[in-house]
Amino acid sequence: MAQKDGEDAGTGLGVATRTRTRTKKPSLYKVLMLNDDYTPMEFVVLCLQRFFRMSIEDATRVMLHVHQKGVGVCGVFSHEVAETKATQVVDFARQHQHPLQCTIEKA
Repeated sequence: MAQKDGEDAGTGLGVATRTRTRTKKPSLYKVLMLNDDYTPMEFVVLCLQRFFRMSIEDATRVMLHVHQKGVGVCGVFSHEVAETKATQVVDFARQHQHPLQCTIEKA
């Protein structure tokens, strides 16, 4: 029996193709800490350690950057995580009577 081009020689096997849909990666957002003249530097370092899991050295470096430049990046996360972390910092600051502010912006 002669084979035609494209046939599988009677094995019943063929090539299965499947279209894969690719999920789009979520947009990332930067959590920004804003400088103020009232929140103690030690409290800012504590917030960076507690909510962003920074070492004392990294937290101090970011705190000094915020102090000198007016704003600094605490981390980059998905929208929900960034929003939650910013809210946690602001709420924690309010509980301790500090006006510390955090915002988020698209990375």
